[in-house]
Amino acid sequence: METIGGDFKASFREIKNISELEKSIEKTANTKITDLLEVIFGGAVELDASDIHIEPEEKESKVRIRIDGVLQDVAKISKETSQSALSRIKLLAKIKMNVSDRPQDGRFSLAFFSQQKKEVPIEIRVSTLPAENGESLVLRILNPKNLMTLEGLGLRKNLLNLFRKEIKKPNGMIIVTGPTGSGKTTTLYAFLKEVQKPEIKIITIEDPIEYHLVGISQTQIKGKEYDFASGLKSVMRQDPDVILVGEIRDLETVNTALQASLTGHLVFTTLHTNDAAGTIARLISLGANPSNIGPAVNLTVAQRLVRKICQKCGALKTPLPEEMRKIRGVLKKLPQNIKIPKIKGCAYCNNTGYKGRVGIFEAFLIDDEIEKFIATSPSIAALRKKAVESGMVAMREDGFMKILEGTTTLEEVERVAGEE
Repeated sequence: METIGGDFKASFREIKNISELEKSIEKTANTKITDLLEVIFGGAVELDASDIHIEPEEKESKVRIRIDGVLQDVAKISKETSQSALSRIKLLAKIKMNVSDRPQDGRFSLAFFSQQKKEVPIEIRVSTLPAENGESLVLRILNPKNLMTLEGLGLRKNLLNLFRKEIKKPNGMIIVTGPTGSGKTTTLYAFLKEVQKPEIKIITIEDPIEYHLVGISQTQIKGKEYDFASGLKSVMRQDPDVILVGEIRDLETVNTALQASLTGHLVFTTLHTNDAAGTIARLISLGANPSNIGPAVNLTVAQRLVRKICQKCGALKTPLPEEMRKIRGVLKKLPQNIKIPKIKGCAYCNNTGYKGRVGIFEAFLIDDEIEKFIATSPSIAALRKKAVESGMVAMREDGFMKILEGTTTLEEVERVAGEE
C-alpha cells in the first residue's frame, strides 16, 4: 500500500480550499513527481473531493477536482509533468505503461493518515482515455469515511421508518435507481450496515467493489465469463440470506434476481431509470414477466444528491414572488412567513455557498393493490399516478421540503431534479 503523507503531511493539512491547493501544486510542480502527487491526492482528500481529473490540452494539462458533484479548476501543469504523473499512476494501478491508444482501468490503495494519526486506507480507481492531446486521466477517490448509516442519508422520518421496515423483511427485492453519481451505492451499503449481524450471511456482486466491508463476502465480476447473471447463480449456491447485486443490466440477471427474492432471499440492487415508478416499466422492457415483478419487488427508490448550504456563510431570506409561486406549486400546505436559504460564499466552501451533499428521495412501496396493477403492464405515467395516489412523496417534493428546512436552495433542487 502506498503511503501518502510523509514530509507533506503538514502541507496538505493546511489545505482548506482550492486556492490553497493551487498554491501547493505550484510549489511542487517542478519537484519529484511523487511529491506533486502527494499534494494532489492529499489536498483532494482534505477537500472531500470525489474525483481528480488531469486533462491534457494543447500546451498544458488541466487539473480539476469534483467537490459535491461539481467540477472545479485547480491548476495547470506542464505536459511533461502530467506525462510523468500519468506514468507513475499507471505503475501504481498496474495497467500497461506502453498502451496509450485505448482506454484502461485499474486501481490502487493509499494509506492516508487522519488528524488522529490513524492510518486510513483509501482506494483510488483509475481510468485512462485516449484524447486529442494525450491521455485523459480520471481518479475516483473511494474514501471509507463517505460510508453512511441510514440516518446519515438525509431521509425524512417516515421514509427512514419505511426503509427500516422493508430491509428487515426476510425476502423480496429493493431497487435503488438514479443516474451515475447519485449515491445509489452509498444507500445500498447503508442498507447492508443496517441488516448486518453475525447470524446473517451477506454476499455482494459488484462491478467493481467500491468499499470493502468487514464481515461481508464481496465478489467482483470479471468480463463475460463471470458477469452479474452467472455470479448471482453462483452466489445462490452459497446459501446467503442477503444479496447485493451491483446493477441489473439484462434479462438473465433480472429473472435470477426475481427468483432469488421469491425463494427466501432479500435482494438489494440498482437500475438505471429516472424515477421510482419507471423501475417497473424498465424491468418489463428488459423482458421480465409482470406477474413475477409484483410479488418479488418490495420497494423501489429513486434518488439524487443536492448540495447543502454552507453552515459558515449561508443565510435565510424571504422568498421572492416567483420563488413563492414555485414553492406553492409543489407544497400545498405551508407555514406562515417562510424563509429559504440563500448562498453567499466563503473560503470554507470555496466561495460556492455549498458544503457537503444530502439525498432527495422518492419511494414506491409495492402493496397488494399495486401488485395487481403491475400485472396489467401499465405505462410509467399510470404507475406514477398510482404511486402518488398511494401516498408516494415525489422526489421534487422531498427536495422542496429540504429547502424549507434550510438544508438546500431552490436553485440546487431545480438543477438536480429539474424544473416544472
